[in-house]
Amino acid sequence: MADRSALLDTGVIRLHPSDNVVVAARSLPAGTKIAPEKLTMLDAIPFGHKIATRAIAAGEPVRKYGQVIGVATQDIAPGTHVHVHNVVTSDLRSKAETRSVFRASEAPRMFMGYRRDDGRVGTRNYVAVLTSVNCSASVARFIAAAAEKSGLLRDYPNIDGIVPITHTSGCGMAGSGENYDLLVRTLWGTAANPNFGAVLLVGLGCEVIQIARLRKDYGLSEGPRFQAYNIQDAGGTRKAVAEGLQRLKTMLPEVNRAERSEQPASALVVGLQCGGSDAWSGVTANPALGNASDRLVALGGTVILSETPEIYGAEHLLYARAASPDLVETLRGRIKWWENYTAINNMEMNNNPTPGNKAGGLTTILEKSLGAVAKGGTSPLMDVFEYAKPVKTHGLVFMDSPGLDPCSATGQVASGANLLAFTTGRGSAYGCKPSPSIKLATNSDIYRRMADDMDINCGTIATGEASVAEKGAEILDTMLDVASGKKTKSEELGYGDLEFVPWHIGAVM
Repeated sequence: MADRSALLDTGVIRLHPSDNVVVAARSLPAGTKIAPEKLTMLDAIPFGHKIATRAIAAGEPVRKYGQVIGVATQDIAPGTHVHVHNVVTSDLRSKAETRSVFRASEAPRMFMGYRRDDGRVGTRNYVAVLTSVNCSASVARFIAAAAEKSGLLRDYPNIDGIVPITHTSGCGMAGSGENYDLLVRTLWGTAANPNFGAVLLVGLGCEVIQIARLRKDYGLSEGPRFQAYNIQDAGGTRKAVAEGLQRLKTMLPEVNRAERSEQPASALVVGLQCGGSDAWSGVTANPALGNASDRLVALGGTVILSETPEIYGAEHLLYARAASPDLVETLRGRIKWWENYTAINNMEMNNNPTPGNKAGGLTTILEKSLGAVAKGGTSPLMDVFEYAKPVKTHGLVFMDSPGLDPCSATGQVASGANLLAFTTGRGSAYGCKPSPSIKLATNSDIYRRMADDMDINCGTIATGEASVAEKGAEILDTMLDVASGKKTKSEELGYGDLEFVPWHIGAVM
C-alpha cells in the first residue's frame, strides 16, 4: 500500500496505485482542477469524500486501499463524487497483499502498574459494586454515591474509586444456554479484570442469575477482596445500602495496600476500538494505532481487535495473517454466524455504516471495514475467541463482538483489557471504567472542536506534519503513560459509570 502519510499539494490523496478513486483532503468546489490526476471536479466534493479518477462502468468494482469497496450502480465519469448514490456493497474481494511485519528495534519498555496475585497487571485500582440483575442496579449506584459523599475513600489514596457495574438483564431469561452464559461470563470477567482490586456483588434475591450459583460455578469464597449479599436478605433498599457501605469499609484497607511498581509493557492488554468513524479513520488514526499495536506486540503485549460486523469485507486480510488454518475456520464461522444473525433479524451486514459514517465519507461496510482492520497493524493473528472469554494468547487476537462500541468495549474489558485505545472521526463521547480509554482523533477539525474529549490528534498525518510511524510511537508512549496513572480526557470528564453494556442476544421472557 502506498505511503498514506503524504498529502498531495493538489488537495487529494491517492492511497494505492491501483485505486480508481482518490480522497479529497479539503472541500473541493465543482470546477477545481487536479493537475497530477488530470481531473476536473464535475461535482462539489466534501472533505474526506471520494472522487473517481477515471471512468467506472456500471457494475465495475470501485477500489480504495487497493481493495474493492463496492461496485458502481451507474456509469461514473472522472471527477465525479463517488458515494452512496452511485455505489453499493459487493461480494467481490481483492487478493490480500503480503505486508512485512513491523519489527521493533527499541529496548524493552516499562510502566508503573498494579501486579495482582494471579500475575496479571492492572493499570488502575478500582473497587466494583457488581450487580447480578437490573433490580439491584439502583442500590449499587446508591452505595457508590453514598461512599463518595461520605468521603469514605479519603484515607485510601491508592484506590481510584468505587464503580457501580449495572446492566438491564439478569432475569426474564433462561437459566442456561448461550444468552445466560454470555451474560455471566461478561459479569464475572469484568469483575475479574486486573483493574479491580476488589468486588462487592449485590443481588435482589429472586433473579435468574443467583449469587449462590455464581459462588459455586466460580469457586468463590468471601474475604477482603470479594463480598456478596442480596437486597431481600438485607431487609430492603436502605438496609442494603447501609450493609454495602459497611462491607466496603472492611474491604478498602486491603485494596489500598496495592502499590504501583515497575512492570513490563508485555503486561498490557489493549482493546482496540473505533467509533464515529469517517473517511480519515482508515487513513490516519487507524493506521497509526495499528503501528502502535505492532510496537506493543513486538514488546510482548496483547491487542484485541473486535467488532465483527466492522471487519466484514476485510476478513480476507485477517485470514492471510492467521497463525494457523484453524483460526481461519474459527473466524470464518463467526462471519457466517453474523450473516445468519442479521438475516433472521431482517437486517443486512451493510446496515452499517451509520448515517454519521456516511456523512463523513464512508460509503459501504467494505470501505469502513478495510479502514477498521488497520487498527490491528501487520502482526500475525494469534487467536480468535468468543465475546468476553479470557485472553489467553499474547500478540494480536480477535474477539467476536457487535460493532456497537460500548458493547464491544465491555466484552474486551471482560476478556482482560486493562487499557483501551479508541479512534474517532465524527467525534465520540465515551469513557470506560475500570480500563481507561485513550481517544484518537482522525482529523484536526474534530480534535479542535472536541478538545476536552480527544487525547491525540492523528489529523496531522493527513496534512503531512507527521507520519504514521511517528504517531504510532506517540500512541505507544501515551499508552505507557496512561497505564502508569496519567488520566485520559474521558477520565478527567468523569466518564465510565454508565458505559457497561453487555451483549444480549436471547429472548426476554
